[in-house]
Amino acid sequence: MRGWLIAMGLACAPWLAQAQTAELQLVAEQAVEGMAAGNLSGLAWCGDGLWAVSDREDDRLYRLDTRGTPWRAEAEQFELPAVNDSGLPWGMRMRVLASAAVRGGEMDFEGLACDALGNRYLASEAHAGVLQLTPAGSAKWLVLPEALVRQARASGMLLTFNAMFEGIAVDPEAKGLWLAAERERRGLLVLHRKQNSFHCSGGCVLLAEGGSELPPPALGSAPLPRSFTDLAYHDGALYSLEPNAHRICRRNLGSGTSERCWSYAATALAETRRYATPFGNAEALSVDAEGAWVGVDNNGQARADGEQRPVVWRFAAPPGGWGARP
Repeated sequence: MRGWLIAMGLACAPWLAQAQTAELQLVAEQAVEGMAAGNLSGLAWCGDGLWAVSDREDDRLYRLDTRGTPWRAEAEQFELPAVNDSGLPWGMRMRVLASAAVRGGEMDFEGLACDALGNRYLASEAHAGVLQLTPAGSAKWLVLPEALVRQARASGMLLTFNAMFEGIAVDPEAKGLWLAAERERRGLLVLHRKQNSFHCSGGCVLLAEGGSELPPPALGSAPLPRSFTDLAYHDGALYSLEPNAHRICRRNLGSGTSERCWSYAATALAETRRYATPFGNAEALSVDAEGAWVGVDNNGQARADGEQRPVVWRFAAPPGGWGARP
């Protein structure tokens, strides 16, 4: 009897955990005009403004003018330098070139982060690299350790095309840099700065995990692969955006383990916000003391209410703040 109860408890654990995940309160929703290629894939608060990046454009960032409705995206262009060799296999590099010829965006920038000096960091999914932009707009690729891609692939990450670096975070002093591998297997990688370069201190891989998890009940009972689509750093913790579970999780900087999660499913799965295609996932995250910004990459598709532009949601911080215990 005792064994049966234990087995039932394990079987029900995912549902119980989901039921206990607090729901974030939506404060505002804004459509974004002016991103010609759409595909909003990264958000970061830099200095006194919110910035965005598109995974279909290799030579610009966007500062979001939030003074009116809808928001306006103002482009800041830069000259893209030649890409470093990250150690990805030849076959995957060729697939990147073929894909870019069809859809655009050879770099496939999928994440954006900022440090206290105003430097911007863009994660290239296609080339497993990180581009740094200074406040003056000059660009350079960070020289990443050779062990980064090698250790990630040895842990089962970065093996699937279009499932590579999907998120990036840095601390204000840029002493630590974190990268998220998207899926199959998903994971977190960490680099530490020594003088003017980044290194793996005691190993590059912080977390690697496969498997599936149950989505919110509105999406049925079929398990979906665990995935990350962005990262954010705030007040000594890492935050992950997890679209299949429709949640934001606070994670330990040292281990990458999840400490607490909050759901945004009530917002994303409202009937008026549904997309008839697989596109329309939350792909961009920025976290601050007052709340979180979440950007939706809709790939130009219209949702049920007809909105076809990229959308940004503003959620209030949970009661007691992001660091509060459950």
